[in-house]
Amino acid sequence: MKIHAFATVLILGVLILTGAGLLIVGPAASAPNWNFTVPAEEVKPVNGMFTFPDSLFADGRARHFVYKHSPSEWVRFFVVKSTDGVTRAAFDACDVCWRNKKGYVQQGNEMVCINCGMRFRTDKINEVRGGCNPAPLNRAVKGGSVLITQGDVLQGLGFFK
Repeated sequence: MKIHAFATVLILGVLILTGAGLLIVGPAASAPNWNFTVPAEEVKPVNGMFTFPDSLFADGRARHFVYKHSPSEWVRFFVVKSTDGVTRAAFDACDVCWRNKKGYVQQGNEMVCINCGMRFRTDKINEVRGGCNPAPLNRAVKGGSVLITQGDVLQGLGFFK
């Protein structure tokens, strides 16, 4: 009787651990293979538009966002108000290092490529393109809101495949 109870408990334990392992590994297998160290808030568009209060960026700190377009299509971007008072947006990727899926981290008034270490002043985001500069993302500031269209965000899909 003791052996039968032990075997039952052992089998149940293995099944529970296997099920828990599938729950942990299953979703991760379908998620993008990214190395980003800066957390990003998941956002969804409303009527094809991402809308943020401009006051969210008044402190000059970059905020990172991620948009899940489909189970296998994700786009990361950040918004920052530079020292000249302009709210700027860029993909969390560049023309050179995007394959490494690491993005940028803010250090003072600069965004730093986590892959190669190159530094970019925040007041040059959206103005300087190419190379390892953060890839510009169109945005508008109207009525106290930062507006970014879903279509503009989707133009960055290629950086995150």
